Amino acid sequence: MKITFTINNEERSLEVSSHQRLLDIIRKDLGLTAAKEGCGKGECGACTVLFNGEPVASCLVLAPQADGAEILTVEGLLSREGELHPLQQAFLDAGAVQCGFCIPGSIMTGYRLLQDNPEPEREEVCQALAGNICRCTGYQKIVDAIQLAARRMQAGGDSS
Repeated sequence: MKITFTINNEERSLEVSSHQRLLDIIRKDLGLTAAKEGCGKGECGACTVLFNGEPVASCLVLAPQADGAEILTVEGLLSREGELHPLQQAFLDAGAVQCGFCIPGSIMTGYRLLQDNPEPEREEVCQALAGNICRCTGYQKIVDAIQLAARRMQAGGDSS
């Protein structure tokens, strides 16, 4: 079946089968490889993308469900000039990036949190990240990065 959707502000149309997953079309058909296959069961958060504005495990969404949807991946956070989003930069600056496997999902979860709550308390960040498993950082640096981005975005007026 043919589906049409918007991904990272670009309209796309693809032929998909009923059993394909959103994660597969993002990675294989579109070449956007930041979202990772972790558990394949929606438990680790490595494949998190924003689907109609909400964080979802893209391994659990069937491709036909994306018809008409708006999808945002971590690649879509880059500016047109290729500059990192303040949240992406904060992950680097806070040392939150180690193996990098969970980072795109954590960034997308953090991005959504900051849209709803531009000044989250530490506990609120931890709650938002509950569905994102990281085996490297112990989470402290990831939480630090999201709070750093929040402060920078508030100071700079950047809410994108």
